[in-house]
Amino acid sequence: MAVVLGCLDLLAWPSASATVADFLRDIEQISCIQGLCEPRHCPPIAAPGGMNRQAGLCYFHHRLGPGPRQEAIRENSHMPAPLLARDTASRSAAVRVDDVFYPSSDGKPMAENMWQADVILNATFDLRTALPEALVAADILLYPERGNNRNNIGPDVLVAFGIGTDNRSSYLVWREGKPPDWVLEVASPSTQENDRGYKRHRYAALGVPEYWLFDPKGDAFPSGTPRLQGLGLVNGAYRPLASGRAANEPPAHRRMIRSKVLGLDVCAEGALLRFRDPATGRDIPHPPEVEAAADRAEARAEQAEVRAEREATQRRSAEAQAEREAAQRKNAETRAEREAARAAHEAAGRSAAEARVAELEAELRRSR
Repeated sequence: MAVVLGCLDLLAWPSASATVADFLRDIEQISCIQGLCEPRHCPPIAAPGGMNRQAGLCYFHHRLGPGPRQEAIRENSHMPAPLLARDTASRSAAVRVDDVFYPSSDGKPMAENMWQADVILNATFDLRTALPEALVAADILLYPERGNNRNNIGPDVLVAFGIGTDNRSSYLVWREGKPPDWVLEVASPSTQENDRGYKRHRYAALGVPEYWLFDPKGDAFPSGTPRLQGLGLVNGAYRPLASGRAANEPPAHRRMIRSKVLGLDVCAEGALLRFRDPATGRDIPHPPEVEAAADRAEARAEQAEVRAEREATQRRSAEAQAEREAAQRKNAETRAEREAARAAHEAAGRSAAEARVAELEAELRRSR
């Protein structure tokens, strides 16, 4: 019997006659998130040994050590002091404030499926590209109350302005001085009720100015509910943000919702969210698009380099040809000069010979 115990599990306790030791002998894996769950999600439920269900589960988890499980069990024990950390490993990744540890993980996966993961990762990348001055974080635990590490909530994506962009293990509201400005929850059939109900009220109570919900597959929200919902906080309650058609968009194409907090338009595009800069009218590119654009730019650069090298080769060839032609012209000019000099010399020789012949003829005439 493999059992995973957690904040919202519905595992029935054994009968009242069973002991805690008997119960644990059948458990192969225990995953406790004491201190990371919301109290309203873990109502006290009667358990053997005088422990309520929440205390019992966490007691099991924190008392189970490296030795035999039976040695780690003491019936009729109460819950230990408020949780400082789930275990030694999680303490290293937790933030410690006033001797209270605020773990960086609730032990749950970031997403239940690839559709959710794709939305979360793409939205985080896109928003960091569009808003480099803002903190954009995915799957980070948010703690509203100092000293109470049980009071926490984990947004899929959050954006906060004016608090720096350094990495954080968790978001401590009192340390940051404000709640996030923008929160996104990516829904699935198993989370949509919590996203649309409990989390909506929690974020409103925290004062998060905008809360967004997205159903990537279109199978989570009740029929007739928009896949993308942008909600703005008005007098302590969320109200839908106005939607409209983006400028220069074809009819019946993309319905955009303007996020006043982000200064961006948001729309559902297939199973992903698309952010658009209304000032430029350009979409914020997804990571594959950025990579493809980089590949195209690299290809263009390589082509330009090849073209430049080819042109340089052609220039060198033309210059060499010009040099050869110049040399040929110079050689021809030299030959012409030599021919002219020889012709002049020959003409001078002929003139001298003719003059001599004339002299001889004159002398011959005189001698007669």
